[in-house]
Amino acid sequence: MMEKTKLEAFIRKQKVAFICSVDENGFPNVKAMLRPRKQAGLREFWFSTNTSSMRVQQYRNNPNASVYFYHKGLVKYIGVMLTGTMEVLTDQETKAMIWRKGDTMFYKGGVTDPDYCVLKFTAQAGRYYCDLQTESFDI
Repeated sequence: MMEKTKLEAFIRKQKVAFICSVDENGFPNVKAMLRPRKQAGLREFWFSTNTSSMRVQQYRNNPNASVYFYHKGLVKYIGVMLTGTMEVLTDQETKAMIWRKGDTMFYKGGVTDPDYCVLKFTAQAGRYYCDLQTESFDI
């Protein structure tokens, strides 16, 4: 098993995260997102998104979620799946915490744009894959 501090560092290096929500019919829905804006260990991750998005509605209806990070090298594939819950946060303090200057390209109203919100993922468990070996772990 890779040490948890190495898993944290691995996740920080990835440019893309796949987030998974559950739709109204109970089916998993996966979406590629830019890497988390903020990360606290292996437990908490913050993403920016549009309040009007389908995903936000799905998380409000069912907070169960997973996030997947991977790296495919020439011969080595590493994957980390985390399962937990996703919260939709619209408070100004949280929005300001992860806001970046270039975000006005996506949110014309700036940091106070009502169509800008934060997804906060809180992990409870994970699964690590590397070199044909898998291992589950608790957070």
